[in-house]
Amino acid sequence: MMGIKQENQGRTSVEELSIPSLSSSRAELRYEGKAKRVYAVAGHADLVWVEFKDSLTAFNAQKKGAFAKKGEINCQVTDHIFRYLTSMGVANHWREKVSPTAAVCVGVTIVPLEVVVRNRLAGSTAKKLGRPEGAALIRPLVEFYVKDDELGDPFVSEEQIEVLGLASQTDVRECKAQALEVNKSLLALFLNAQLDLIDFKLEFGRNLKGELLLADEITPDTCRLWDTKTGEKLDKDRFRRDLGNVEGAYEEVLARLLQSQPARSQ
Repeated sequence: MMGIKQENQGRTSVEELSIPSLSSSRAELRYEGKAKRVYAVAGHADLVWVEFKDSLTAFNAQKKGAFAKKGEINCQVTDHIFRYLTSMGVANHWREKVSPTAAVCVGVTIVPLEVVVRNRLAGSTAKKLGRPEGAALIRPLVEFYVKDDELGDPFVSEEQIEVLGLASQTDVRECKAQALEVNKSLLALFLNAQLDLIDFKLEFGRNLKGELLLADEITPDTCRLWDTKTGEKLDKDRFRRDLGNVEGAYEEVLARLLQSQPARSQ
């Protein structure tokens, strides 16, 4: 695979925030995940500094790799998409891109659920249901998965979430409603870039005021994106399935987004 080093394994309702100076804002490391590091912001308890890494993982980090400038690409893609979503009235944590690989965001307490929206069947979901990849759905399907790498992020029904106390009914209801609204906006954005949005993962969290905000990232790591004419996969499936040219696919997604739909400013 080109560039891959592989191992086995409108406005939001949130008020505008002033961004601290870049020279002194990043403080102690709070959390490091597979794709990002999250730091505190000195003097700003409500903000975090999110840094995108070059690492690439699949199958709950059993397969690992990296390519140069992946962090830059994903940070720029997320910046473009979140600013677009802000202009569409989607409340989110993104505030300002502050370096090629980092952004200042509103700190949130993450709802411990991954919210997946499927517009068509693909991947393991298509396989387990015996349907061909790309099979159409009568409407977008929203699914919930427990955010727990050690458990393999298992699927949970809305009733299981309630009975097991994984999240409140309010969290589930609001996450689902917001995910569907995000889907409407993203379908239009990607279609304008000649990309079909097959499915994608979202995360949500509550800020210090208790407001539910779209968080994390939206990138080729978290979306399945197919060329509208050829069906070519331009996302992390190229890494999962050893299709090659992973770096080129990510660069293509960024280039199409920047050329087709300028992100609207906050």
